[in-house]
Amino acid sequence: MKEPQSYIGATAATLGRAIAAGDLDPVSFAECLLERIEAQTSPIFLTVTRDRALAEATAARDRAKTGRMLSPLDGVPIAWKDLIDMAGETTTAASDLFRDAAPAGTDAPIVANAAAAGMVSLGKLNLTEFAYSGIGLNPHYGTPLNPRSTDGPRSPGGSSSGSGAAVAGDLAPIAIGTDTGGSVRIPAAFNGVTGYKSSEGRIDATGVFALSKTLDTVGPLAQTVEDCILADAVMRGAVGGIIRRADPKALRVFVTESVVLDALEPEVASNFEATLARLEKAGVAVSRGPLPEFAEAAALAGEIGTITAAEAYFEHAARVDGPDRDRIDRRVVARIDIGKAISAAGLIRLQRARMAVMQSLEAKLDGALIAMPTAPHVAPLTAPLEADDALFHKVNLMTLRNTAIGNFLNLPGVAIPNGTGDGGMPTSFLLSAPANHDERLLGAALALEGLIRGDAA
Repeated sequence: MKEPQSYIGATAATLGRAIAAGDLDPVSFAECLLERIEAQTSPIFLTVTRDRALAEATAARDRAKTGRMLSPLDGVPIAWKDLIDMAGETTTAASDLFRDAAPAGTDAPIVANAAAAGMVSLGKLNLTEFAYSGIGLNPHYGTPLNPRSTDGPRSPGGSSSGSGAAVAGDLAPIAIGTDTGGSVRIPAAFNGVTGYKSSEGRIDATGVFALSKTLDTVGPLAQTVEDCILADAVMRGAVGGIIRRADPKALRVFVTESVVLDALEPEVASNFEATLARLEKAGVAVSRGPLPEFAEAAALAGEIGTITAAEAYFEHAARVDGPDRDRIDRRVVARIDIGKAISAAGLIRLQRARMAVMQSLEAKLDGALIAMPTAPHVAPLTAPLEADDALFHKVNLMTLRNTAIGNFLNLPGVAIPNGTGDGGMPTSFLLSAPANHDERLLGAALALEGLIRGDAA
């Protein structure tokens, strides 16, 4: 049996295989990660569930000894964004308002499914308050440091800031986030890890604190596409439906020239083009052109506002219009306030336009996937954003521009690192598919991951 330290940074799939083979003790590995977490000065974890983790790891060790593994991730650690209920733990939504709230009575179904698959829950992760920002700043619990930064604190991405930082910092091989406008894909991009945004309703969001019940989705952040596929199956309680690796030569990728390629940082643009060249060399059919559906989504957001803003105001009206207003992050309040101005007629117009545009897009793609940079820029330095609210809101909107269109159109997406840019920070390539084509998307991402990363030519 190998020393647990030798597995720090290993993929979840590798850990599962090592546990099953008797090469890794899940208890020793959980203890190793817990020591790393507890030594952190960065506020990545808001709650550490040491007793639960060790009990689950002990049960996994006993199963491994008798060959009764519950899943490929039996004994593998996982951590949860603190929007997600865990029995006996407070769900804070990273808000001062819920710091002393009553503990959850039961696990959210996704947490219960992970436990049933033998996974080891390490605790709950930091986020933007109420999950409402792509930058990841938090004045109540502190902002997690981006582990990739070498030139000063940079954004960990939001809203699943702790989830991205936990995986990049080798504190958890899998971290679960939520994505309403980019909150899985942006932290994945900024921290140089892989993130999967699922189609709406694919993964049960019961027991998950809501921002927008229409657009909220649950998804994993991990080192690899394989790990995301395994985590997706675990959270859904799936026992079948194996994802099949696609043949690159049978894949078609469409590069939209509408909105998402505007104002890219130079390295983001050059890394994106280099990735496309690698895909073409491997036999992937790459085509380009406008997608009016993307332009219409952006235009509607500019004219009316967003479904997220309207629903966020619905969820939080009593808080932002009452005595608790001053206890909420001022930047989050400003974004929630926008939803107050959206009329019922405007919201209905958004909903109807959304359905029409989704249908039009799927017909137009005719089986092709969509490629774009996950974010137009790398993780920005946080000090200027903390000092200037106008700059914060400008950068936040740009950060979420590409991914938020995907949420409006209910596109599942996989964000995969594809190089580095300013300050040596990661850039990211986003592969998306029409709504509910998750299996096809994941099979393609599995096949193209090495090419996207530049590991294979």
